[in-house]
Amino acid sequence: MSAPAPEPVTAPTTDGLRAAVAVMDRLYSPGGCPWDREQTHASLVHYLLEEAHELAEAIETGDRAGMREELGDLLLQVLFHARIASEEPDPFTVDDVAADLVAKLVRRHPHVFAEGADAATTTDLHAQWDAIKKAEKQRSSVLEGVSHTQGALARAQKVLSRTRRGGLGGVAESALAAPVPGPTAPERLGRELLALVVQAEADGIDAEAALRAELRRVEGAITAAETTASAGTPPA
Repeated sequence: MSAPAPEPVTAPTTDGLRAAVAVMDRLYSPGGCPWDREQTHASLVHYLLEEAHELAEAIETGDRAGMREELGDLLLQVLFHARIASEEPDPFTVDDVAADLVAKLVRRHPHVFAEGADAATTTDLHAQWDAIKKAEKQRSSVLEGVSHTQGALARAQKVLSRTRRGGLGGVAESALAAPVPGPTAPERLGRELLALVVQAEADGIDAEAALRAELRRVEGAITAAETTASAGTPPA
């Protein structure tokens, strides 16, 4: 017996977020999209990371239309994961996700939402955020929560930033400066790369973004050379 036809999307078109939730619900429900129904949290990780990188590219290149599109694609991933979770043990919905976010934003911004709140400097805010997050997460190390799935360059800068703000910056620098007997070529290169990240952190530069920008410049030069070479090639 075939599955019953899905109900039409009835979310008001003036409420874009509700309409998006309704469309995702229809796609994942019986009678919707077979491919969507087969997906899991794990199978979607690749797409989640891909969309985040594409959004970063649109932002860094000033592509406003691309930024709007990629924000939508990233939103889709949030809706997709929440819809899958709604049918799992210990279920939650996108409304639960949003409610948790609101609570966290209010909790982590007492300088804005608390009664009698006073203005704070950026330095004060960093210390306040770290203290609040440490209490929330019951973290025993400044490195807890640093994702191991991000690129090594970005991860290195995150580790250095966390240790500096936790008052342990000298430990990382001492470890970097400590001699290694007979270092191999990869070990020497690793130290040189990490030293560059240390300098970037000291200068307030996003090392990962700086490298991406330089790669775009080089890629542009390569593309221009290919175009020139192609134009100068006589017809067969």
